[in-house]
Amino acid sequence: MFDLLNEILATLRNNKLRTALTGFAVSWGIFLLIVLLSVSRGLVNGMDAMFGQHDTETVSIRGGYAQKAYKGLKENRRVRLRDKDIAIVASQNSNVAAEVVASVTNDSAQISTSKDYLTDGYKGAYPAEIRNSGVTIEKGRFINQSDINSKRRVVVIHTESAETLFGDKDPIGQQVKICNLSFTVVGTYRQEWRRDNFIPYTTARSMSGGSDYVNNITVKLKDVRTLEESENAEKGFRSTLGRQHTFADDDSGALWIWNRFSDYLTTSSAMGVLGMAVWIIGLLTMLSGIVGVSNIMFVSVRERTHEIGVRRAIGAKPRSILRQIILESVAITTLFGYVGIVFGVLAAQGIAALTAGDGEGGHQILKDPTVDLAIAFQVTLVLIIAGALAGLFPAMKSLKIKPVEALRDE
Repeated sequence: MFDLLNEILATLRNNKLRTALTGFAVSWGIFLLIVLLSVSRGLVNGMDAMFGQHDTETVSIRGGYAQKAYKGLKENRRVRLRDKDIAIVASQNSNVAAEVVASVTNDSAQISTSKDYLTDGYKGAYPAEIRNSGVTIEKGRFINQSDINSKRRVVVIHTESAETLFGDKDPIGQQVKICNLSFTVVGTYRQEWRRDNFIPYTTARSMSGGSDYVNNITVKLKDVRTLEESENAEKGFRSTLGRQHTFADDDSGALWIWNRFSDYLTTSSAMGVLGMAVWIIGLLTMLSGIVGVSNIMFVSVRERTHEIGVRRAIGAKPRSILRQIILESVAITTLFGYVGIVFGVLAAQGIAALTAGDGEGGHQILKDPTVDLAIAFQVTLVLIIAGALAGLFPAMKSLKIKPVEALRDE
């Protein structure tokens, strides 16, 4: 073992410049691979965090403008969803709809206390809205089914709104005025881009002055697993509402539909392709370094032709010579490869530190872009295999050297 180590060190010393340039190529390839893998992992983590804030198996539907004339009706007419559409969508799509809920808003309503007031309006919602909107409760609770059934005057507000309306006082249990009606604050939530004041849907409906229009219908999917099934479910919802509101099934402008499940599947597939592409790019970058290692070993074999001839003449087996050259190649590749790993991990840590505050409270594009132990093991395996392949061809060449010819070689 010590003899092998000494021979490897001698090879490095005798070819310092060539070894340094080749080692740099190996290290650079590994460095890029680690950085690319860390960024890829950060993108995947960011995507998981983004979708984790919402229920991914949902389809949100809003009314739009029918772009086509249909059954005697003119084009560019407005399509407005109604309260009765909730039951119709649920009954006619029961095979794919687990739950159908709606929301109604009043954007101009004033919310006030004796201290201050806001003009953020309110949103009448079902309990499922906490999943659909991706809000995180900080204190208290969200709207529940008892609130819906009893049409309670309760409200859930943003933490910053609570600070405006109540200052340092605990908002839970306090009263606010909404449209001159008293509401009890039952919860506060935190989210970067949302400032809705949530009240029970039934309460909001009773405050709508007899209107039955809804702003949004959200369908919780069931038994939908593939992109094709998700798109077919979406077509079913569009067809159902098309019959109800008299517009063509292929009139894309009549409804605005956000299929979160299709988006999730598409993005997950893209992340898988990205991960594979990163490995391919990294391995191709490493290839230049591996070719350099192989060239070094070819030169080493050529310079040690006489030595190999002597060893063969005194009875050394071909496999011992083959093992020595391959192990030398693996050692050189692994040595410089680990240099690339160290600097790659440091770069990944630097990227993680720079992006740690991005999107705080909301969507973070790169989330925890670091390299875990599994990736380190994978890269180590790649190094060992690459080193073995780099030494294989020079080793095979050494076995073709005949002892008599090698002993003549000077």
